[in-house]
Amino acid sequence: MRSPAYTFLRDTDWVYRIHELDRIAVRCALCPRRCGVNRFAGERGFCGAPGGLVISSIFPHHGEEPPLSGTGGSGTVFFTHCTLKCVFCQNYQISHEQEGRPFSSEELAQKLLGLQAKGCHNINLVTATHFLPWVLRALRMAAESGLAIPIVYNCGGYELEETIDLLRDVVDIWLPDMKYGENEPARLYSKAPDYVEVNRAAVRRMFRQAGPLRCDDAGIAHRGLCIRHLVLPNDQSASRDVLAFLKRTFDPQDIFISLMAQYRPLYGADRHALIGTRVDPSEYELIKQEFIAAGFEGFYQEPERLDTAFVIDFKTRKEDPLTGS
Repeated sequence: MRSPAYTFLRDTDWVYRIHELDRIAVRCALCPRRCGVNRFAGERGFCGAPGGLVISSIFPHHGEEPPLSGTGGSGTVFFTHCTLKCVFCQNYQISHEQEGRPFSSEELAQKLLGLQAKGCHNINLVTATHFLPWVLRALRMAAESGLAIPIVYNCGGYELEETIDLLRDVVDIWLPDMKYGENEPARLYSKAPDYVEVNRAAVRRMFRQAGPLRCDDAGIAHRGLCIRHLVLPNDQSASRDVLAFLKRTFDPQDIFISLMAQYRPLYGADRHALIGTRVDPSEYELIKQEFIAAGFEGFYQEPERLDTAFVIDFKTRKEDPLTGS
């Protein structure tokens, strides 16, 4: 496997990117909310994040897609707060309830090196956008100390192209959601009435950076794009609109899809009639067959085999950054 691109970045490259992210965070426009608050002064915008890092859990994750988890696990960092705050979020303890504690960039850098030492195949940054000035500092320090496994950017797909550009050759594997194919459910469930346009532009930008998902001889991903799509009940994810966009924008052979059936009506989903139930297996199967018929390869869940393993209890997670256990 080739060395990750960030291992070849010059010091001036790191300095420039960190400087630009700092400048953006002073009147915060790291995400499409563009709240304009001064993050370095501790002002909080939509995401609720303060100045500095807040992290809930760091551990080798064996429940991600097979090219990411492999045998050694994906070295996953779950950041607290979120720029979307979906009413059905399965990680609501960290996105809504702010489970986590402050971290310094130096401490995070050491944790990343620890994940590599444990044999993780990659570093998996989950919802990191609102902390990017501090995350890049940690990545720079870790790289200078020998970090040399791919960086996965695991996000809700609600990202600015300008921010994505600053992560060129830092991120090896883009792992965005395409949550919705229509804006009305995005407005209703994620308070993001411009989600579709922003998300599609972001996915195009990510693909231009990294290209198709590429794996080594053992099937472990080292670069590229993998798109996640969670099928919501009663067509609230507008999955066929997502599929139509992908078909007219990409060669299906270039796109690795993770089509998920694991939806559960968690957190505030039960207040919304159309998403207050599990996905009917037949509804998921129809969408799955349409993606397959269109030529999109990837990871397709089997609803009848799903259990609670996909939901992490962040309040009791044993391998957490507080204890290092």
